[in-house]
Amino acid sequence: MTSELGRLIARRIALAGPISLADFMAEALGHPRLGYYRRALPVGAAGDFTTAPEISQIFGELLGAWLAERWLAMGRPAPLRLVELGPGRGTLMADALRASRGVAGFHAAIDLHLVEINPRLRALQQVALDGITPRWHERFDDVPEGPTLLLANEFFDALPVRQFERTAGGWSERMVGLAADGEALRLALAPGVTPYAALLPEAPVGARAEISESGQRLAAAIGARLGRHGGWALIVDYGRD
Repeated sequence: MTSELGRLIARRIALAGPISLADFMAEALGHPRLGYYRRALPVGAAGDFTTAPEISQIFGELLGAWLAERWLAMGRPAPLRLVELGPGRGTLMADALRASRGVAGFHAAIDLHLVEINPRLRALQQVALDGITPRWHERFDDVPEGPTLLLANEFFDALPVRQFERTAGGWSERMVGLAADGEALRLALAPGVTPYAALLPEAPVGARAEISESGQRLAAAIGARLGRHGGWALIVDYGRD
């Protein structure tokens, strides 16, 4: 690969052998200096994709009404940890807060936390949240404990995944290795049946499936937090189920 990050990944594989697709994605997306989600501005008309809040303010306003209603149902806790994972340009949270400003006491109770690793997006979020200063974190685990309302829009589907393919002998993991030239990266099946086979469904030969261990860990951490302190999480994502 010609990019600096590509060369770093290729060197890692040359030294230690093929890596999982999840490890590759973690490097490509989250490398401290070169990762896509740390450097790029991926969201919006000039980016690589657009999310629902960038198309219509109605989505965020509806979520704002939901947040306020849930806060009332929780007994109006203060402070309330209002958390968004991957806030993009801050559009969704800005719309939600604007729609809920008329609910007495709600904004005064909010302690706003945004989980965002991209400094350029953090700057855009601050502009969008005109007059409101959130606290930013690299990880959900860094958000203070307490009663919580959490939003995650198109966040989990961007997390690293392991990928598997059904062969005649069972499920095998697709790994990222080096091509014959020792530089280009390629996907190839690991030999033998993966230990993850017990977690995968029955499927015909050639079928592929994915498991996001980081997504599972994060979902468990959110659930545990809500179990300890009370609250709700609204997760919006794509999927067949």
